[in-house]
Amino acid sequence: MTGTAPQLVAGADFGTLSVRVTIMDSATGEVLATATAPYPLKRSAADPLLGQQAHADHMEALTLAMQEAIATAGIDGQAIAAFAADTTGSSVVMLDAGMQPLDDYYLWCDHRAHAEAAEITAAARDRGLEALDWCGGTYSHEWGYAKLLHFLRHNPGARDRLGTAMEHCDMVVATLCGITDPGDLPRSICAMGHKWMWSPRWGGLPPQDFLSSVDPLLGGINARLGGRFGTSDQVAGRISPEWAARLGLRAGIPMPFGGFDAHWDAVGAGIRPGEVVNVVGTSTCIIAAAAPDTAPVAGICGAVPGSVLPGAMGVEAGQSATGDIFEAIARRAGSDVAMLAAQIGDIGPGGTGLLRLVWDNGDRTVLVRPDLGGVTLGWDLAHTAADELHAAIEGMAMHVRLILGRMGGGAPFARIINAGGIPQKNPVLNRVYADVLGVPVHVPDRSPVGVGACIFAAVAAGHFADVAAAQARLCPPTRVYNPDPAARPAYDDLFALFEGLYHGFGSGRSLDLGAVLPRLRQFRLGH
Repeated sequence: MTGTAPQLVAGADFGTLSVRVTIMDSATGEVLATATAPYPLKRSAADPLLGQQAHADHMEALTLAMQEAIATAGIDGQAIAAFAADTTGSSVVMLDAGMQPLDDYYLWCDHRAHAEAAEITAAARDRGLEALDWCGGTYSHEWGYAKLLHFLRHNPGARDRLGTAMEHCDMVVATLCGITDPGDLPRSICAMGHKWMWSPRWGGLPPQDFLSSVDPLLGGINARLGGRFGTSDQVAGRISPEWAARLGLRAGIPMPFGGFDAHWDAVGAGIRPGEVVNVVGTSTCIIAAAAPDTAPVAGICGAVPGSVLPGAMGVEAGQSATGDIFEAIARRAGSDVAMLAAQIGDIGPGGTGLLRLVWDNGDRTVLVRPDLGGVTLGWDLAHTAADELHAAIEGMAMHVRLILGRMGGGAPFARIINAGGIPQKNPVLNRVYADVLGVPVHVPDRSPVGVGACIFAAVAAGHFADVAAAQARLCPPTRVYNPDPAARPAYDDLFALFEGLYHGFGSGRSLDLGAVLPRLRQFRLGH
């Protein structure tokens, strides 16, 4: 590509604690610069379920990160052809009629709306609401309607001033493009489908009479959640002169509909139809681009057409804690994860004799039970923290195997990609995942964070005809971890034991507990 004129795009990834701006050259696939800027996460000792952030803090951080990225790249920001942004979800802000926040965001990790979510779930089950099936059978306390109802119940003085509510990814687009007309507000199908029960199958949002039956406070709410619904390969608006000046960009450049960080990380990691990406970080988000005729699956937290790739069914699942569990093991041992991982050595399947159910922060998929706790079986006096870490990695991989079996209806996915921050630093995890899943595991050579945003920006700029063409140019290459065929029989046996314990402890299925510890001892002794 030597001598090719640059085709510059920028993308932002709003995480839990900071925003990261990435600038790429669409012509070469080169990352020219990245820059991050933090914002505070508001917690409360009086209410540990609260997690909030201010819209103004988000936009100030975006301004700083964009300006730094442009300076680091040594470019004229006026040359950037398009900009896109992904965010956490469901991070919801309530707005007045003038699009001004009535309060801070209910961040994705704000769990105050658990009672409201339970009421929505119970009412939907009583009614046989189809929308609940496509949520996996349970409406989460992390999702939009639950948080909106919690706000209305606990802020009576603001009820009459409520104009609308928006997901963070949509609020960023509306703000940067100066969109204030309620009928013109951008609504991401990724966000609204996975968190607000939107689908073209039933004409959009769930029936208003159902929502009103949950609580009269939701009466007429859908009329306030209107706008233009679109996928991320479609342009939602154009950067306003005001925000172009603040960010150092050219006014009028296109901005696509937003999306969620894990979904766009999957796109940036190179996901194709029939594939799945494990976005492995402090927790894990499992994103699949499944067949368009995929049916809803109990226990899987969302199936939405077009939420990941055009023409594919975007399916989301996950684990409530992954890296957090590894860090907790290391912290209790007075060590760190890298040091413990280096001590693991060449342990075979189940070779520690430990089996770990990784519920330290509850179960997000398949049981959807936040009230569960971690379990480690098989301890003896010689076990070390490195043994526990290995067992936790095996437990994670076996939980992923169980989830993927549910997501794919028993059929294997064509390719597994381990993205996120942990796989690039933990080869043990990738080897174990490949052996447990029995398929090659691909790991991007560099972080795909921000690449997905640049891909959608490049499509909006017209640099590529479609997402697949943009991925072919912009996604990082991958390193492949192939499964060891010799490990398969042992891991099949260990997985059967894991699955029995998972459902025994998690859902009360019958299990011969007297056989568990002796079998783990056989694994320990290599039998």
